Amino acid sequence: MQLKWTAVALAAITLVACGKKEEAAAPAAAPAPTAAAPAAAPAPAPAGDTLVIKIGHVAPTSGPIAHLGKDNEFGAKMAIEDLNAKGLKVGDKVAKFELVAEDDAGDPKQGTAVAQKLVDEKVNGVVGHLNSGTTIPASKLYSDAGIPQISPSATNPKYTRQGFKTTFRVVADDTQLGGTLGKYAVETLKGKNIAVIDDRTAYGQGVAEEFEKAAKAAGATIVGHEFTTDKSTDFNAILTKLKAAKPDVLFFGGMDAVGGPMLKQVKQLGLNVKFMGGDGLCTGELPKLAGDAIGEDMVVCAEAGGVDGDFKQPLEDFKAKFKTKNGVEVQIYAPYVYDAVNVLAEAMVKAGSSDPAKYLPEVGKVQYKGVTGPIAFDEKGDIKNGALTLYTYKGGARTQIAVVR
Repeated sequence: MQLKWTAVALAAITLVACGKKEEAAAPAAAPAPTAAAPAAAPAPAPAGDTLVIKIGHVAPTSGPIAHLGKDNEFGAKMAIEDLNAKGLKVGDKVAKFELVAEDDAGDPKQGTAVAQKLVDEKVNGVVGHLNSGTTIPASKLYSDAGIPQISPSATNPKYTRQGFKTTFRVVADDTQLGGTLGKYAVETLKGKNIAVIDDRTAYGQGVAEEFEKAAKAAGATIVGHEFTTDKSTDFNAILTKLKAAKPDVLFFGGMDAVGGPMLKQVKQLGLNVKFMGGDGLCTGELPKLAGDAIGEDMVVCAEAGGVDGDFKQPLEDFKAKFKTKNGVEVQIYAPYVYDAVNVLAEAMVKAGSSDPAKYLPEVGKVQYKGVTGPIAFDEKGDIKNGALTLYTYKGGARTQIAVVR
């Protein structure tokens, strides 16, 4: 008993000698009970559970058709935001989509430069480009890198006829676009003597040639085919030459930035014609560019897409949301960009991977219900059963005539 007491005393002396408080050795008092803490918000997914997916987008956001490029880019941004809000899983990871947006200014050289930039950045997929003239040369770079590319607006048939497995488009091509317009010019507008102008771009030349073929096949006479550029502003010489041939229809293969000023000069020269064009002309901006020269029912054009039936309301809802978010009306192809981004995401989910080599086969098999209608691709990458929407302009506003397939 004495030995035990001595041991305790020695322990106490040792603690004091070391400068430690005796109470440190005392047993800790039990903590007072506290109210339960409120439930914490779910923690964000750990970095290891998140898969970053980069979607490249290219359009001319500078230059004369920047309004069309920005329209497309707005559509891409909306798609990315909506996908991230859904919290999609690709494989066993939550996908975090990021937009890598580039400007090609509608120039083929700049188009290939930014395409290489996206390849080097190892984007998982590309939506773009806007113009056929930039889309076609860029497509080889994406093909060589094995990166799926969906164009929301390039209509030149060559784009999907190069034998690449990576090229897709969600709109009809110039064979359908120019062909339908050529037939309409003769059968509905009763055009007999038809003049053609194109801007020598891949898009403008392509749609003009298809229009001319179809108009001839329907029985029209082509009284002249003149050329300009996508940067021209003075058309008096070629219009004066064509006026002498007395056409009743004038078709322009090119974009609205050139078509608007051309319409003004058509009016100044007293050319009494129906003025026709493809989707590059058929925009919400054309009345501003042409002013009062746009007339009433004078212009007939076509959008390389369109919806009818049950798909009308979803597209209208998208357009309303677009205006609320961006403060401007849809120009033309923003809904197709939105759908193209979602098609890439759908293919990744089905493949369980964002690796281009693994999900590419799923793009070709996709059956997607978009805001622009049902999307499925044929063996070339063209949309199946693509629609066209014919428009005119009344009271300075684009007015739908019909949806045709």
